[in-house]
Amino acid sequence: MSTAQNLIVENDDAPHSFRRHPSRGEVMAEICAQLDAFRADDAQVIRGATVISKDLSIDSLAVMDMIMELEDRFDVSIPMNTVAEIHTVDELADTILKLAARR
Repeated sequence: MSTAQNLIVENDDAPHSFRRHPSRGEVMAEICAQLDAFRADDAQVIRGATVISKDLSIDSLAVMDMIMELEDRFDVSIPMNTVAEIHTVDELADTILKLAARR
């Protein structure tokens, strides 16, 4: 019984893990924070309809790095064939939410 309590205590201070399903707002905020550096100018707003590879100054390597960070952040694994089908911020958020709901 003390082992189970120790595990709970150890996991309580994990800063980036979700023990519950993240909200859409949390996922969108994290995606926007990750993409902020790739805005073409300060006036550009990242929205759900933003096409990641077209509307932002981001290359495929940076996209993959961002995807890996989001996977770690939300404790999900996005299959490569699914990554290829993601074009917009909304699609990325939907994918993360769907995968997080399965765990």
